[in-house]
Amino acid sequence: MMTKKNTTLGEFIIENQASFQYSSGELSKLINAIRLAAKVVNHEVNKAGLVDIIGAAGDTNIQGEDQQKLDVLANEKFIQTLKNREIVCGIASEEEDDFIQVNSSDQKNQNKYIVLIDPLDGSSNIDVNVSVGTIFSIYRRISPIGTPVTIDDFLQPGRNQIAAGYVVYGTSTMLVYTTGDGVNGFTLNPALGTFYLSHPNMKYPQTGKIYSVNEGNYVHFPQGVKDYIKYCQEEEDDRPYTSRYIGSLVSDFHRNMIKGGIYIYPKSSVASEGKLRLLYECNPMAYLAEQANGKASDGFRPILDIQPTELHQRVPFFCGSSKMVEKAEEFMQRNQ
Repeated sequence: MMTKKNTTLGEFIIENQASFQYSSGELSKLINAIRLAAKVVNHEVNKAGLVDIIGAAGDTNIQGEDQQKLDVLANEKFIQTLKNREIVCGIASEEEDDFIQVNSSDQKNQNKYIVLIDPLDGSSNIDVNVSVGTIFSIYRRISPIGTPVTIDDFLQPGRNQIAAGYVVYGTSTMLVYTTGDGVNGFTLNPALGTFYLSHPNMKYPQTGKIYSVNEGNYVHFPQGVKDYIKYCQEEEDDRPYTSRYIGSLVSDFHRNMIKGGIYIYPKSSVASEGKLRLLYECNPMAYLAEQANGKASDGFRPILDIQPTELHQRVPFFCGSSKMVEKAEEFMQRNQ
């Protein structure tokens, strides 16, 4: 891609549509719908503290986690926007118990795409003004066009993704996405309400000096992770590495992709399958990582090769600069 910086997201989508193997224009409309919903959510996030949209909503989601008010709002905005555009045939959200069947106005289920979304990743941080984000993943349906979507449309391996990305609502708001031809980042100009290409062809450095893990859970980690953390802390060669952990996957991933680093959320004695969701968090981030010359695994196998078995499945997650992930896998395999 030779697109110049400061190209608008709309212009970029049109200019690069031909590089996408399904260049019918529908995916472009879908990315545009996500862009619109992201701008609405960004507006609401920036009002946090001024109006009554921070704090717990009083409900729990399917994972048993307390829903924040902004979780509920972001979920509603993304679902509403995707439904209104009549581009998708199904939506699955981290905040919903089951997938959502979407019928077009002609009721013939002609749409080809499904979207899986984490509407507001890291939402527990919103009360303390820490960056949060949205993660999305797009697949082509595998059920016949013209029929209702099924659970199998959503339980596809991550390798089947045709697009994935995230929005980070921070000091600046960025939309970063891939359609399988590299990763590009767009920054929102709040005065104009327009996203501009600011980070073309994003790549992970092969290695880095940052490791991101919640060391407060150290005693619960498997031995392989404990040994890797000790390796990161040793004074040898280019080590010790720097520990940086925000607690918002989007923010940690974004920093590590730019600066070089590894993000780890392993299974533990208190979370036997890990905490992060395969479909809403790990698959889209793994797809982005591989498109940016990085790597993502569960410590033993590529995330994108895992066959999902349930909508809210959890997995361990090691993601980042390729050499750092490979070194972490070495420690995991030694202690298997």
